[in-house]
Amino acid sequence: MSTPPSARPRTPAGDGSDYTARHLLVLEGLEAVRKRPGMYIGSTDSRGLMHCLWEIIDNSVDEALGGYCDHIEVILHEDSSVEVRDNGRGIPVDVEPRTGLSGVEVVMTKLHAGGKFGGGSYAASGGLHGVGASVVNALSARLDVEVDRAGHTYAIGFRRGVPGHYSGPGEDAGFAPGGGLRKRKARGRNANGTGNRTRYWADRQIFLKDAELTLDTLYQRARQTAFLVPGLTIVVRDERALEGAGKTEETFRFDGGISEFCEYLAQDKPACDVLRLTGTGTFKETVPVLDDRGHMTPTEVTRELGVDIALRWGTGYETNVKSFVNIIATPKGGTHISGFERSVTKTVNEVLRSAKLLRVAEDDVVKDDAMEGMTAVVTVRLAEPQFEGQTKEVLGTSAATRIVAAVVAKELKAFLTSTKRDDKQQARSVTEKIVAAARTRIAARQHKETQRRKTALESSSLPAKLADCRSDDVERSELFIVEGDSALGTAKLARNSEFQALLPIRGKILNVQKSSVSDMLKNAECGAIIQVIGAGSGRTFDLDAARYGKIVLLVDADVDGAHIRCLLLTLFQRYMRPMVEAGRIFAAVPPLHRIELVQPKKGQDKHVYTYSDNELRQTLLEYQRKNIRYKDSIQRYKGLGEMDADQLAETTMDPRFRTLRRINFGDLDSAESVFDLLMGNEVAPRKEFITSSAATLDRSRIDT
Repeated sequence: MSTPPSARPRTPAGDGSDYTARHLLVLEGLEAVRKRPGMYIGSTDSRGLMHCLWEIIDNSVDEALGGYCDHIEVILHEDSSVEVRDNGRGIPVDVEPRTGLSGVEVVMTKLHAGGKFGGGSYAASGGLHGVGASVVNALSARLDVEVDRAGHTYAIGFRRGVPGHYSGPGEDAGFAPGGGLRKRKARGRNANGTGNRTRYWADRQIFLKDAELTLDTLYQRARQTAFLVPGLTIVVRDERALEGAGKTEETFRFDGGISEFCEYLAQDKPACDVLRLTGTGTFKETVPVLDDRGHMTPTEVTRELGVDIALRWGTGYETNVKSFVNIIATPKGGTHISGFERSVTKTVNEVLRSAKLLRVAEDDVVKDDAMEGMTAVVTVRLAEPQFEGQTKEVLGTSAATRIVAAVVAKELKAFLTSTKRDDKQQARSVTEKIVAAARTRIAARQHKETQRRKTALESSSLPAKLADCRSDDVERSELFIVEGDSALGTAKLARNSEFQALLPIRGKILNVQKSSVSDMLKNAECGAIIQVIGAGSGRTFDLDAARYGKIVLLVDADVDGAHIRCLLLTLFQRYMRPMVEAGRIFAAVPPLHRIELVQPKKGQDKHVYTYSDNELRQTLLEYQRKNIRYKDSIQRYKGLGEMDADQLAETTMDPRFRTLRRINFGDLDSAESVFDLLMGNEVAPRKEFITSSAATLDRSRIDT
């Protein structure tokens, strides 16, 4: 009879007596931000650095949304600091009664403090958690704030979140903590105005060494914000003069709003004019409200949600929908996008049925049909929206679905059923395009099913050259797409056949960016890859049906290998994008050199691998400095086929030792434009890119 777990004696190592309250760490105030910065800004690389800048800019934009600000300046200074100026109301400088601190100190040092918690200061804003400015302060080596109000300028500095004052300019100036706000008479153009000036130096103890602000990304976000807030001027000035480029300045202002934004985003010829769908709705929610005595009381409040959508159909086939909540981008959508897509599909079906453009026997059009060729900007404004996380990528306010759907249904139906001559002609063009898309989809599906029957794919026959794995656990399994048959032989011996499958490809596959779908499907290599992964392609791609958890591109570490990898990535980006978005595409990193040590010490590997010429030089210099002897005949691999199976397994295929690079889209729009530039049909832009970029090439990286 077995002893119950509760009755078994504990071992001394597991009795828990050495775990006491002294092991618990309480992080006060901004300490939590410095300890776990990723929780607040997503990461500590360039994206996190950019997120900090936009936390400050968004505070100024919120003033513009309220009608108090119409000019924002962003300055990238030569000393690596960043400054944001606005002509808004200025942060309050009087004393906050509960803390005894000035409004500036409360905003900059207290988490979850600010004017966006329903106190009436902001009807709609991008910030709502009250942590943006204080997080940036905590992650800055130095931060200076100047506020202009009532003819005076109020100033204070912070060192890593601690308030005080600096003795002079620069990050390393002397600092004296305490002292509160300093007040002086405003001068010059600030004498009669109001506004804020925030300048900060990002803390390099927190951010990665190579983290930097990208000017193109800053321009893109500034342009987007100027579109979303008509009448707002945003000036971006770069005074860093990087790589001899000189100082630059760009000004963004668009009085046309999101209609102009929609035209800017659209890449194809229009099938109709830009439509503007606007409306409002109300909903009730119970929220805790701070009363006069400082107590939080659950109160039912009525909220108003404003909907403003600009959309147009074009002659192309791609769908481009951008969504925003109080000018904050929601790239992963949310309840407002769910309501938009659902209502567009439902309204289109109702109109098509009533106009008898769809036959009785035909199925309803689906979302992809209704939105084919559509470019849309969906914006909603409301007080205190519910987001998922501080990065605010997904809207969670459930009422947005109903209100957006109602506005879209009313306004879109009015356009599609309009009797006005111009509107009627454009509506007819749109509905015919949608019906054609639905019939093309159905015909393609029927053709695909016919081809499957003809080629006996229903029996799940796979290409003969596939060396499949034994495991059917998708999460664990890996498919290596291997360059060349010579490398395949070595890879077969190096792999773990339990969960690693191999599919060889011959040479360079078809460039699918400038080929039609039919040409892509006719190509043997592309067809084999799609068939082996088993999840379809294009719109019918089903990520859940994929047979492998990881797809690893295993190519030679040379120029040809890089080209083949580029062609493969183009295939995945265009026809199997969900695989890339899910982070399931990887590039293997095979070594370039092998160094054999003479009489290695105990615990030291006899063979050392390096992955670049620079790493090789650094390694050899270190060995010479430490008097570590190695053979002069350093092996350089020209391809995967030159490696033994043990070497390939140890360096590239064995999960315990290998290095994989995950392929992802840092910026989907930029990735799309780069693929189109480098792999598309237009030769002239590619030639111009190559000739203009030749001077910036690092010749030491060329594999010769």
